[in-house]
Amino acid sequence: MSTPEKVLEEKLINQLTAGVSQWTYRPDIRTEEQLWQNFREKLEKNNVAVLNGIKLTDSEMEQIKEKLLQEAATTYKAACWLSGEHRVVQVSLVRENASLGTVHLQVLNNKEIAGGNSSYEIINQFFREGTERERRFDVSLLINGIPLIHIELKNANHPFMDAFRQIKKYCREGQFKGLFGFVQMFVVSNGVETRYIAANRNGDMNEKFLSRWVNEKNEPVDDYISFAKDVLNIPAAHLMVGKYSVIDQEKRKLVLLRPYQIHAIDKIKEASRNQKSGFVWHTTGSGKTLTSYTVTKNLLDIPSIDKTIFLIDRRDLDQQTSDEFKSYAENDDIDIEDTARTAVLEEKLLSDSRIAIVTTIQKLQNLLRKYSREPLSQKQEKIRQKLKSKHLAFVIDECHRTVAPETKREIERFFDKPGKKSLWYGFTGSPIFDKNKRPVKGDLPRTTEQLFGKVLHTYTIKEAIKDGAVLGFQIQSLGHSEEQMRQLALDNKLFTESELENKSPEDIESAVIDHYEKHGGFYSTDEHKNQVIDYIINKSDTKFNLKAGEGNTYEGILTCSSISEAQRYYELIKAFKNSGKVGKHILQQLPDFPKVAITYTVGENEESAEVNQGCMKKSLDDYNRMFNKNYGLEDIAAYNSDLNKRLARKLPIYGAREEQLDLVIVVDRLLTGFDAPCLSTIFLDRAPMKPQHLIQAFSRTNRVFDHDKYYGQICTMQYPASYAKKIDEALVLYSLGSSGDVSAPDWKTTKGKLKDAVRRLRNIAHSSKDATDLVDDAELAEFISAFQAVDRYLGSARVYDEFLGIDIRKQFGISLEEIEQYCGAYQNAIEKLKALRQGKGESEQVSPVEFDYELNSIKTTEVNYKYLIALIQSHIPVSGDTEAREITEEEDKKICAYIDEYKKSNPHIGQIVEQVWFEVRMNPMNFEDQDAWTIVQERVQEIISKEISEFSRKWFVSEQEVGAEAMSWKAGDQVHLTGDYEGYKSSGNPLSKLRYMSELRKAAESFFNDTVVPFRKF
Repeated sequence: MSTPEKVLEEKLINQLTAGVSQWTYRPDIRTEEQLWQNFREKLEKNNVAVLNGIKLTDSEMEQIKEKLLQEAATTYKAACWLSGEHRVVQVSLVRENASLGTVHLQVLNNKEIAGGNSSYEIINQFFREGTERERRFDVSLLINGIPLIHIELKNANHPFMDAFRQIKKYCREGQFKGLFGFVQMFVVSNGVETRYIAANRNGDMNEKFLSRWVNEKNEPVDDYISFAKDVLNIPAAHLMVGKYSVIDQEKRKLVLLRPYQIHAIDKIKEASRNQKSGFVWHTTGSGKTLTSYTVTKNLLDIPSIDKTIFLIDRRDLDQQTSDEFKSYAENDDIDIEDTARTAVLEEKLLSDSRIAIVTTIQKLQNLLRKYSREPLSQKQEKIRQKLKSKHLAFVIDECHRTVAPETKREIERFFDKPGKKSLWYGFTGSPIFDKNKRPVKGDLPRTTEQLFGKVLHTYTIKEAIKDGAVLGFQIQSLGHSEEQMRQLALDNKLFTESELENKSPEDIESAVIDHYEKHGGFYSTDEHKNQVIDYIINKSDTKFNLKAGEGNTYEGILTCSSISEAQRYYELIKAFKNSGKVGKHILQQLPDFPKVAITYTVGENEESAEVNQGCMKKSLDDYNRMFNKNYGLEDIAAYNSDLNKRLARKLPIYGAREEQLDLVIVVDRLLTGFDAPCLSTIFLDRAPMKPQHLIQAFSRTNRVFDHDKYYGQICTMQYPASYAKKIDEALVLYSLGSSGDVSAPDWKTTKGKLKDAVRRLRNIAHSSKDATDLVDDAELAEFISAFQAVDRYLGSARVYDEFLGIDIRKQFGISLEEIEQYCGAYQNAIEKLKALRQGKGESEQVSPVEFDYELNSIKTTEVNYKYLIALIQSHIPVSGDTEAREITEEEDKKICAYIDEYKKSNPHIGQIVEQVWFEVRMNPMNFEDQDAWTIVQERVQEIISKEISEFSRKWFVSEQEVGAEAMSWKAGDQVHLTGDYEGYKSSGNPLSKLRYMSELRKAAESFFNDTVVPFRKF
């Protein structure tokens, strides 16, 4: 028998308060009123001097309360306020006694961690009034009276995901309001598995971003008590929300660092104190830029360091990194100074301010060469000496590419002096080892360790996949089979039969391709390119997830070996599309597919520069027409920046289909250091690259995104045998294991799992009709689990090419029509089991069930509410945002059409969305910085509250009682309302008490069914 949730709570609280602990348990705080009163006491205690000993009046407290509620309007706004000014959070107050003036009260000081005026309290079973009894929060952690961490627990009979779904449900219901609107971190656990995630009060949290805690050796810490010891003690908990959280201004989201990021930061801090350099090996896609930003910021805490310099490569390659730094620093106590010109860099370096500087390696080199020349004037010599006196720490993302050994040596010769060397911290997802070291060049370093020093922290792709920080790879090699290559070698008399016996598949392949390239081409022909184009456009709809509909599809990159090849591909794709070769089955899913762009570095002095510029001019004209832009050749940097943002889709504006791309053709641009979670596939029509370059390119695809994105998908269009060998070697090298640790299972394995899942489903219920006859708890739970497994493996199977065009009934023993029929029985089974388990104790539940599991493979075609809200959000202005969109008549018509379509299936919510869109359209600035999801939700709650109030007055039932019943009631449930018969009678109503109770139940059932339930269906 599993441990009851109540006991789990008690053990957690005992752990946090045991021994030398700064946590205090407050069982007396259970209601909103008590929570505010406790906050008031903390505020008065920490501001005795500011208040001159005169306590807050009730009117003043209402003023403070109103200001805090405004700050907690959205999770993003709350996080910005909690970041404070110089890490001190304050609230201004106009004293009721005018002679006392205006005062600024300190609410929280994130510099006083585990000391000063910081107080730490634990509450549990907080009761949210106006909801049913189950709307109680398990355990919440308060810092200075504000709930900043909330923990939801389930017993081992339930997966920890049930706790996460419960939190999302509470969010959708608007339960995290008031002071709970400031919660920054959610923790979910079933005792044996524990995860944490950055809070988002509107419930828009992707389960794939749930983080598992690991120790310094990357060993998992799953048990909730062990998790509490590592993460929820003081100072760890306060550090997590006060120092290891970053606000992404561009995405309008709070980000909590993952454990490996925290450990790396601590290791660099330790190394810097000992005046040692080193590098961090964190797999690409695991958030190196965020880690390096936090390191850049934290190094300024060390008094001996004058400035930290974050070095990036050429601006046209790394605009995204620079933008991300600025986005993180917007609400942080750090001055990120970009350096548009070398003169600005010189000015920043010479200043006495202790700041972090983001600059390119090229600008730094230009500056140092300026002051390394001889002779220098007296003034220049003075500047040189001042520059050389600076003690600098350099942080380098993608360090294997950004800083060459000779460049680093040049910088060190300028800044290093006896007893005080510059510090260097490199970040890379693909270090250079002895196996793939650089060519010999004098005595220059040839590996990453030789260049930067020992590795300070390692987090490989294998560990990242295991933790869910990134996805694995599904790798497909298209082209001639090994047998076909052998036959071509014989046909062209390249080898004899006996010679072939001693040749490797790679050697045979290379010989055949070389022969054909000398005699008309093999991979360089238009025929080959058109075959690739047909595959990408007509046979890769699952890779682009076209079934997800407008705004929710994925993107791809096509990379080839040269600019001329890229240009030819762009022309051929346009011709392919214009000649009507895009398949009907593709156009039915996405009528304007594919939307294509091209990007490469346009040289001015190269021999082919004129041709390149001419071709780029044509593609720019296409881009300008597609997205209503006006870029010319002189605006290439701006064009690349716009393309990067459009491809990354991190701003609300790019949630709309009109602003999205499907495919970008590149040579080398975007293959390193570029982050776009919605990018799912890379098509490589080029010869195999070096191991580090392969891993970098592959890692553009395996960012965590949504439910449907199972893997990063790799399609090689050339050299299948050579690629197979090179890929295997690269994956082994960079996973410290076998390629099987990071690659998706082959088709045979996936097909077998789906077959087994269908077989299990048939054994439980041979048909959907049999499923409707299931009534026992255990049988229902088994059927639900089996159908979820079919759905899960069907979704996984869909991404394989082998799935296309097969007879599913013949291959797996079930048709799609049957699966849809089972789906109806599955939904009924969920409701049956919920009803069976209602009111039962935990020990009576036979087996755990994922009640809120989201079906991935069986989708309805009705308008997606989330996409509809995203469209509206893309038109809500953001303060300081220069990318605000003008609402055109065409866009307005489209959104109105979506709303009309949505109203057909959900008229109640649809009417509210329609009104919100009308108001946004009329005056967008009234909604600046607001969250569309929250706006709709709050209006829904207002309507429900108003209707409940009217029902309560009519039938003499307390609003709290009606509200509690309304939020959980579903068709078929009995109504349990007590009512106030005496009040009802004294108002002149003639019914007897028995008749009154009967009519009250009927009226409540009708009210819940017709008025309340429709507003719960998002």
